[in-house]
Amino acid sequence: MNKSYVLRKGHFTDAQKKAYDTLAEKYIIPFTEPSNGNEPDSLKFFSLFNNTAGITVEIGFGMGLATAAIAEKNPGKNYLGIEVHRPGVGRLLWEIDKRSISNIRIIEHDAVEVMEKMIPSCSLEAIHIFFPDPWPKKKHRKRRLIQRPFTETLARKLKAGGYLYMVTDWEDYALHALEELSAAAGLRNAYEDFAAPQSWRPETKFEQKGLAQEHVIRELFFNKI
Repeated sequence: MNKSYVLRKGHFTDAQKKAYDTLAEKYIIPFTEPSNGNEPDSLKFFSLFNNTAGITVEIGFGMGLATAAIAEKNPGKNYLGIEVHRPGVGRLLWEIDKRSISNIRIIEHDAVEVMEKMIPSCSLEAIHIFFPDPWPKKKHRKRRLIQRPFTETLARKLKAGGYLYMVTDWEDYALHALEELSAAAGLRNAYEDFAAPQSWRPETKFEQKGLAQEHVIRELFFNKI
């Protein structure tokens, strides 16, 4: 699968760099390959969080503000954020420290490899994907994250009864994702097509930009069966 992201240059503020330098060892989990060469076995969630609460993975958390807000409001759940943009990782670490959040861990690596090689099957209660890169040019659409076979991987990682929740402001991506998720074995749309807005999800900066451009926000909510 083609990379679904490009490492764009971004300003790494002093606060973000300080948070990264001082907190990375505590909250960032290094990427590792499966020891048996097949089924992922490297992540032991109990040892990461010291509890047996359910795990939600967020793919591409950006600057992490929504991630921090959701985790802060749900201290009885655990959150694993995946992001390659270091300033965003630094900002989320800063938020974790400022808000005294204990239920977030981070993997700074390609989400496709993390999901395929680190996350055990049937281990997640939820997957959040908020405003992934839309790759709007037709020649780049093969880079979009939400398409087969990766959708099949995502479905395998969810527990029965778990959910996948995606939000985008690009209509053609929403329509394509709806088709791809609907075709994924083990997933069932909780709605007839697009989902009703989930009131618990904080608004993101990407969402604000989309609304400023008069884009329609579309949400997809699929359950694991």
